[in-house]
Amino acid sequence: MQHMIWTDYKIFYTIRRTEETLLNLFSQGRLFGTVHTCIGQEPVALGVIGALDLDKDVVWSNHRGHGHYLAYCDDVEGLIAEVMGRATGVCGGIGGSQHLHRDNFYTNGVLGGTVACAVGSALAEKVRGEGAISVVFLGDGALGEGIVYESFNLAAVWSLPVLFVLEHNGIAQTTPTEQVHAGDLTARAGAFGIECGAIRGDDVETVRRAAVEAVERVRRTGTPFFLAVHTARLMPHSKGDDTRPPEELEALRSGDPLRTFQVQLIELDEDRKSKIEEQVEVRLQAAVAAASGAPYLDPDNPQGA
Repeated sequence: MQHMIWTDYKIFYTIRRTEETLLNLFSQGRLFGTVHTCIGQEPVALGVIGALDLDKDVVWSNHRGHGHYLAYCDDVEGLIAEVMGRATGVCGGIGGSQHLHRDNFYTNGVLGGTVACAVGSALAEKVRGEGAISVVFLGDGALGEGIVYESFNLAAVWSLPVLFVLEHNGIAQTTPTEQVHAGDLTARAGAFGIECGAIRGDDVETVRRAAVEAVERVRRTGTPFFLAVHTARLMPHSKGDDTRPPEELEALRSGDPLRTFQVQLIELDEDRKSKIEEQVEVRLQAAVAAASGAPYLDPDNPQGA
């Protein structure tokens, strides 16, 4: 149990510091394109990805996908190089922050678009019959997209093995959820006959327990499930577009799940916690240095041949 706690912390801290590093690189003009961080929402990525069979399950992320990606494969070096536009990036520097692909992990910046992709891959896995499921992360803003409801409908009608994970952070870009969405968002999938659940997303183990149950149910029954995870985005939508009042942000940041985790670990073994953080910092510095020295993609030779 303690080993898992330290593993969780290392991944959690890696996600947080990688995203802070990317924000710093953006401010220096060293990135290609924009970045959308999941700072504050990391337990959702850790808990859900940790419940999957990564050898066969298919993961669909979105524009806020760094945390999902790092929880999936821990590829700090490939992510940083990718967002810096370097040929050594996971997609050769042409995908950027919002279009990552490795093994069975996919992201795309089209709002709600990956929900339909996840339903399609769930159909493919059902036909293959090897027990894999499809998992898709979506934000509450995506519930304003019609394609999401078309996807719910087909997932239910065709009885597909897909887990919908709603990261409900209460704000779509700069608009509070209650100003654009009526009713209970958790119940929306239920209108299509999809079983739903809801949990708080500020603790890794809480999310993992709920995700394990949801994943096991989808795998056992071959039918969809909708898990709403209530979380908080502590940073702007992308970089500086945060219109929330300072007092609201201060209240949210006082509940930062990383700080809560760190307090627990200080009581458990402060030296071990510090060593993990030092290792992460060294790795990040090396990753940035390596990416900075790597070539950009050669448009005349995109395959590197």
